[in-house]
Amino acid sequence: MGRLEGRVAIVTGAGRGLGRAHALTLAAEGAKVVVNDLGGDLHGEGRDATPAQEVVRDIAKAGGEAMVSGHDISDWAQAEAMVAETVRRFGRLDVLVNNAGILRDRLLANMSEAEWDAVIRVHLKGHAAPTRHAMAYWRERSKAGETVRASVVHTTSLAGIVGNFGQANYASAKLGIVGLSRVVALEGAKYGVRSNAVSPSARTRIETTLKPPPAGVFDVFDPANVSPLIAWLAMADCPATGQVFQAYGNRVEVIGHSAIAVDVRTEGRWTLAALDKALAGKLQPAPALGAFVEGLPQ
Repeated sequence: MGRLEGRVAIVTGAGRGLGRAHALTLAAEGAKVVVNDLGGDLHGEGRDATPAQEVVRDIAKAGGEAMVSGHDISDWAQAEAMVAETVRRFGRLDVLVNNAGILRDRLLANMSEAEWDAVIRVHLKGHAAPTRHAMAYWRERSKAGETVRASVVHTTSLAGIVGNFGQANYASAKLGIVGLSRVVALEGAKYGVRSNAVSPSARTRIETTLKPPPAGVFDVFDPANVSPLIAWLAMADCPATGQVFQAYGNRVEVIGHSAIAVDVRTEGRWTLAALDKALAGKLQPAPALGAFVEGLPQ
């Protein structure tokens, strides 16, 4: 029996790359998975349900259960419909993995308003809209007396934390996602909702400069290396909330407010058991807002 048996997860942008790897890993651990993807190109244009359908077929072939979602997660009403359809189909929602994203790289001095808006919409609003409706669902369940043990996993990037040439729109959205995740952790605590952000380094359509290694050499940038951390964060008994993780290859770091707070490694790809052991007792509580404003002039 997997560590996510009985849990239901939505993964956005799950037709390819990191999202696909996350969906397959969550399903392998026993979760029922909603595979959300519009099937657009790297710039967010066009639609194709085929990639999401293929992921659902792969999950079914492995004995899991999944459904396709073609909802536009950057649209408030469609994000609400996705959450509602998930609950109708599977009876509940426990995990939301916000992963969908696009690129419109351009020097800021040359960037159009449309290029700015498109990236902010898909990344930042595309994280906020599903989270808003998932949070409303979990709040309702909590107020009804149910014990909620929910998890939201957001996808950020080093581009947002340290900046990246030609990516003012993308970096701004990704740092905004860190702020969003921390607010969700604060607001969700009373309802049983945890929230964390993960910055992955992996080979995807967005990041094409990371080439595969020679045959027989551990592929540090295989997207599937990141997915065990996503599954660990999705577990009902995971202790992490309000954290920012950097994940690549066999390495997981916890990024503090001014430096890397935790840096752990394993042999080959991570497992959930290895993450249990490596991170046990090493995560510091996310600071509350009062810790920053106490003593400041009112």
